[in-house]
Amino acid sequence: MSAPTAPAFAVADLLGLVALGELLAFEWMAADARLAPDLRRRAALGEMAAAEVANYRRLADRLTALGVAPQDAMAPYVEAVQAYHDSTEPRDWAEAVTKAYVGDAITDDFVREVAAALDEPDRQLVLDVLHESRYADFAAAEIRIAIDADPRVAHRLSMWARRLVGEALSQASRVAAADRGALTALIAQGERVNVEALLRQLTAAHTERMTAAGLNN
Repeated sequence: MSAPTAPAFAVADLLGLVALGELLAFEWMAADARLAPDLRRRAALGEMAAAEVANYRRLADRLTALGVAPQDAMAPYVEAVQAYHDSTEPRDWAEAVTKAYVGDAITDDFVREVAAALDEPDRQLVLDVLHESRYADFAAAEIRIAIDADPRVAHRLSMWARRLVGEALSQASRVAAADRGALTALIAQGERVNVEALLRQLTAAHTERMTAAGLNN
């Protein structure tokens, strides 16, 4: 028996959520690049920002091809996603790269699992726009450099990472309420996405990332 096809409205809503995330990530990364201690690091975060807006364009084009205006698909999520970025504005470079490392990764993990319920070509599109490992490697390396320079930073960044995850989960509940059940429709595609297993996987992956960067859970 073939797996059920994801409802068209749910596909558009997920693409809209991911597109908005890419657009706002571009904005904050471009702004946070100014916190970089040197031009090399500033350029690296600038490249990450450029990748975000390029990903947004791909998602917007796909929504248009589906007959959905990108702004309409993104609109239900603006308040929640913007609130996350507004409440997690970094104070320095170390906090900026920790946000890129922790915040982006937990979002990517969630989207990657939900995307399993999509049909092609939308499944592959969503997977393609997730953040590249080289950016996560860069951010993790910067966190370790900051800790090596001052071991006391580890505690502050660990607390900051916990706040990032807490804010992300808080706003995720608002997204679920705003999306009129579209994402729930995807998650409920039979055995394709198991909610309890997904939460365990997100938690385990987050714990591994924290350890890899020298942070405490």
